[in-house]
Amino acid sequence: MKRIRVEPISSYLDRRGAGWIHPAVVANGFVYLSGLPPFDPETGDVKPAPFERQVEIVLEQMKLCLEAAGSSLTRVVKCNVYCTPDPSHFARFNAVYTRYFPKEAPARIFLHVPSWPGPFDVEVDCVAVANSM
Repeated sequence: MKRIRVEPISSYLDRRGAGWIHPAVVANGFVYLSGLPPFDPETGDVKPAPFERQVEIVLEQMKLCLEAAGSSLTRVVKCNVYCTPDPSHFARFNAVYTRYFPKEAPARIFLHVPSWPGPFDVEVDCVAVANSM
């Protein structure tokens, strides 16, 4: 098993005393991504943002983490989406998600969670096939 540091996410986790959480782990030919809230791409902090922007940030982070682990969005086989309960979130999430997975989208689940310990509404984790090395 190989744990992957990805900046600025790993530094944010270090500052919060959660440096033992790794954004990506590679094991047995797969890449497993931890849940990714919308970390600000400039600072690594989690700041309030419009819902669609949160989704874009999360999916860009997924892409960054997958590439750091030697994979890509095209190799994702499963996504888990965790979202605060707002009736509009499902359709709004899908509108952004389809830009990142325009063809064969991975298997996915969309779950409502009551709240997060921060100013955000969405978090996504995934499993992808690792590229052959």
